[in-house]
Amino acid sequence: MNTSASEARAVEPPFDAAKLDRLMEEAGIDVLLATSKHNTQYLLGGYKFIFFAAMDAIGHSRYLPIVVYEKGSPDHSAYVGNRMEGGEHQNNPFWTPAVHAATWGTLDAAALAVEHLKKIGKAGARIGIEPPFLPSDARDLLASRLEGARFVDATHALERLRAIKTPQELEKLKLASELITDSMLATIAVAREGSTKAEIIERLRREETNRGLHFEYCLLTLGASHNRAASPQAWAKGEVLSIDSGGNYHGYIGDLCRMGVLGEPDAQLEDLLAEVESIQQAAFAKVKAGAAGSEMIAAAEKMLKSSPSAAFTDFFCHGMGLISHEAPFLMTNHPVAYEGVDADRPLEAGMVISVETTMLHPERGFIKLEDTLAVTNDGYEMFGNRGRGWNAGAV
Repeated sequence: MNTSASEARAVEPPFDAAKLDRLMEEAGIDVLLATSKHNTQYLLGGYKFIFFAAMDAIGHSRYLPIVVYEKGSPDHSAYVGNRMEGGEHQNNPFWTPAVHAATWGTLDAAALAVEHLKKIGKAGARIGIEPPFLPSDARDLLASRLEGARFVDATHALERLRAIKTPQELEKLKLASELITDSMLATIAVAREGSTKAEIIERLRREETNRGLHFEYCLLTLGASHNRAASPQAWAKGEVLSIDSGGNYHGYIGDLCRMGVLGEPDAQLEDLLAEVESIQQAAFAKVKAGAAGSEMIAAAEKMLKSSPSAAFTDFFCHGMGLISHEAPFLMTNHPVAYEGVDADRPLEAGMVISVETTMLHPERGFIKLEDTLAVTNDGYEMFGNRGRGWNAGAV
């Protein structure tokens, strides 16, 4: 299905177009070709094609959605999608004036993008691309057919565009966090002596799915082990359980960690989790719009250094949204490979951050809390704010 700009009605973009125009100007980009599923979803106002939600591969190629956006000219925008997306457009029209639902792979998608760029007079422009999300064959085709064009990395501009969440996005992130918390607490409550890691993970998958989440992963430890991969290891009396899960609600990620124990926690366990909690609270106390992210990190690290378990405990924080590590970028290569370019910049209301403290105790095992905070003007709102103590397994 092809819809030309002259045939489609003009529709306002479902994002802050003025902000995107400014970011593109700063990056030296005339026209954008967004090709990642998270950024095409964002630029399309939340739309993601269900047929390729789990896997991109088909036949000899893969699904490659493309949103074309010209700086200052949203009326020149286009969406290049799979042939089956014509039905999606008929039921809920895409906002872009041009829609090309006609592709089955990367090369035909790139060719349609080239045709559109030529039509709007931008074949030799500065073209913003997402290098990690543009297949090599598609990029080669673009380069061969767009003589005089210069390709510019648009990754940073798109990250900045998504950094401040709208109220609708915040509601989805909150719901994702709440549903994951409910799922983890329900899973811990029914796990019992002899329950294996593989069984507990499968139970969590079903709990999340039944609540309307798309299950992403579960990292689980039992007892003294620090190994978070699925295995036949069984839960034993007196042992701890660490359950860290990511679930997806309409494209938005919830990512939290909670603790369980099979039986009553002893005094040592109470003290160890209290150490983790004190580090979390030190970080929370510095979160508000206008405060630098480095203030939160410094407060947490100061508390960490005074902890009796400092030698085997770590603090980390990162941005959250459509992907699990996005702006604000607060810590460098810790552990994900990127620069903490936002550490000294003020936090802004609407940013969402994950705050996590991990203790790898040599005898009692993996003890961790991970929480999700939405930055507000006077502080923060925590999503999924329950189950942060010791949660008992089934007796």
